[in-house]
Amino acid sequence: MSDSTVLYPPHPRPLPALPALGRVLWHGDGNLLELLPAAAYRFDHGNLGYSRRSTVLFNQPDLVREILRDDGSRFPKSDLMVNALEPLIGQSIFVTDGVRWKRQRAMIDPAFSQLRVSHAFGAMQSAVADHLVFLEEQAGRGESFSLDMAMSHLTADVICRTIFSTPLSAGVSNDVFEDFTEFEQSVAQVDIFRLIFQKAWTDVPQPPGVSAACERIRGHLGDLLDPHLEHPERFNDIASDVIAAKDAETGAAFTRDELIDQLGVFFLAGHETSASALTWVFYLLAVQPDLVQRLRTEILNVVGREPIHFSHVKKLPLVRAVFRETLRLYPPITFIPRVALQDCSVGKRTLRRGALVMISPWTLHRHRRYWDKPGAFIPERFLAPGESSIEEGTYIPFGVGPHTCIGAGFAQAEAVLIIAEVIRRFNFTRADNRRVRPAARLTTRPAEQIRLHCQHA
Repeated sequence: MSDSTVLYPPHPRPLPALPALGRVLWHGDGNLLELLPAAAYRFDHGNLGYSRRSTVLFNQPDLVREILRDDGSRFPKSDLMVNALEPLIGQSIFVTDGVRWKRQRAMIDPAFSQLRVSHAFGAMQSAVADHLVFLEEQAGRGESFSLDMAMSHLTADVICRTIFSTPLSAGVSNDVFEDFTEFEQSVAQVDIFRLIFQKAWTDVPQPPGVSAACERIRGHLGDLLDPHLEHPERFNDIASDVIAAKDAETGAAFTRDELIDQLGVFFLAGHETSASALTWVFYLLAVQPDLVQRLRTEILNVVGREPIHFSHVKKLPLVRAVFRETLRLYPPITFIPRVALQDCSVGKRTLRRGALVMISPWTLHRHRRYWDKPGAFIPERFLAPGESSIEEGTYIPFGVGPHTCIGAGFAQAEAVLIIAEVIRRFNFTRADNRRVRPAARLTTRPAEQIRLHCQHA
């Protein structure tokens, strides 16, 4: 494949450390992608700029695995992440470590088994069917729409239906979506000066709007949960499985507050990370009509015009490859932060207590040592025989080790369904020529919303 036929989608221009810091301060939006120095795409491990607590980025796969497989005794989840998310999701699986995390993970795992994802697929299909009606309306009107908001609404609808058996259009579910949007846009902003000058484990107060949104969200999640607690016989969904879960040693179930913690994680991670990835998928397809035609041919050859079922997910290799390559270039979780609990060493690198230990799928997925044409969009990397040449541990959109994302199978089934159902019916084109600038906030999102036009295929 020649360079003239390869798409190099938007990414921050790599700069030396000090100019990169100046760029972030100039833009004023705390976009950590633009803070990454050019060296971060080449080194095995190194400092991210200069800060009071020391921030070290690791790109070497064996060291990445060592850090992420830690049980929390050396590298617990970063105090920055815990501080930001605890008001919303309490002591849930997303922020805990050690014994508490192991107990929670063991209780929750069955809710995301292959069997449960297969059962939930019908609820996904219903949400996608409603989204196709929305796209029909957009195509009929010829009006542009926000791709970011459309994907956020669709994936939030999927989560509401699969977790709570409730469509997003229902009042409480829609309120949860609105408050999550406010939370994500506010809590994810990074104060660069605080990151540089404050020491480890400094309590960082959240803006009043964030705290209020968290209280409303937890109240709404409680309203969605209570019918399941009062009439469990009426439901057969993910919330039902989590409610029924018991601690293997004590036989205790989650309390109501603990249920809100865990279900809050599912809503936050399940809809926001999928929305991020799918926003980039449809942006990339909007600027590659030839690839859209290849996808459409595969979908029609495998499925025809019939409904797409769970059994089709693994029979659409190009659809899966497009999704996986999008996750490589635009991993929803841009950074996986840990903190050194004491002075220690990782490989040849010495870390002092309180050091911020960063794993970045973004830099690992674009590292010059591990990827040919690392900035290019080449889905064929994930088709045979190319996939076999990908080095283990260099592709981690769902993490690695025991902390691998519990919803990885769910997310991949959801994405294949959405891409396939949408692409066999519609084409998309950009509604404007504004520069697209990726930004690391809660997830990897466009800094400004992307607007598209929709046409019938």
